[in-house]
Amino acid sequence: MSRVQLVELTVNGERHELAIEPRRTLVDVLRHDLGLTGTHVGCEHGICGACTVLVDGAPVRGCLVFAVQVEGGEIRTVESLAAPDGSLSDLQQAFSAHHALQCGFCTPGFLMLAEGYLAERPEATKEEIREVVASNLCRCTGYQTIVEAIDDCAGRRRAALQARLDAGRSA
Repeated sequence: MSRVQLVELTVNGERHELAIEPRRTLVDVLRHDLGLTGTHVGCEHGICGACTVLVDGAPVRGCLVFAVQVEGGEIRTVESLAAPDGSLSDLQQAFSAHHALQCGFCTPGFLMLAEGYLAERPEATKEEIREVVASNLCRCTGYQTIVEAIDDCAGRRRAALQARLDAGRSA
């Protein structure tokens, strides 16, 4: 007999009420119940990082978390990165410009890992970025282009923040 639990999840700013089995993983609920297929399922053991999403701003392996565990949290998937008009975020643009993807299977996990990390550590060095991305697996790129893309995005975000600060001082 299956037990069903009512959960309320806020995903990409949208509130959802779902009746799910408590044993359902977050990645399965995102993909199958909410239709957010940008989050990929890889190893299902938390090793590859393809299922990385943000929960309250922190990167989380969606295959290792039950959906009921994140009730009340703010969940962001790769679909949240693009603007409503479909234009790519600065991070997605950097991945494209640096050719930081090939087959693309691991890309959503890397994007969400980077988005969460840069929000926490906007001044991250290339070495720190290299260490962080080592937690996700990619068979195609060799990681260098991923590191370069994230570093470029971080530098551009820092420069944009500095420009806003400078403009605020002169106003």
